[in-house]
Amino acid sequence: MRVTLTIALTGFLVVPAHAAEMDVSIQIPVLNVAEYHRPYVAVWLEGADQKVAANLAVWYLQRNTNEGHGTKWLPDLRQWWRKSGRSLSLPVDGITGPTKPVGKHTLHFDDRQPQLADLAPGQYTLIVEAVREVGGRELVRIPFSWPARSAVTASAQGEAELGTIDLSITP
Repeated sequence: MRVTLTIALTGFLVVPAHAAEMDVSIQIPVLNVAEYHRPYVAVWLEGADQKVAANLAVWYLQRNTNEGHGTKWLPDLRQWWRKSGRSLSLPVDGITGPTKPVGKHTLHFDDRQPQLADLAPGQYTLIVEAVREVGGRELVRIPFSWPARSAVTASAQGEAELGTIDLSITP
């Protein structure tokens, strides 16, 4: 005896496992200076209205030192601090982390993560800000559209505190 079972599904939406992914690569350059300190770095997205749409990363000294806890110096990330940082309760899970050494560091996000999950379609700017004790400060911007209809790559070059910043978006 052969039985055929037919199931009708209505009202279900099939969503791909990864509908969109974003990779941000940040290069911290080698500096030939007498007193070197790792930079504090903030990475965020701003909408066309220049308001913070999402914080992606904040790297700072996370332990107590003779000079105080690292959060004491976060206001030196001036743009990020004014727009978002002062309203956050630090540390923020999945966003804050320790300062990074010289080299290339990559952040990976997909649209299931909180940073991108509620990002409305539109024009955005990726912003990377760095500041270093006994050093300088720098801000790098890369504009992009979300969601991307095809693969997108963009780069910007820092002048001193930051090296190359690469943005890659895969739909």
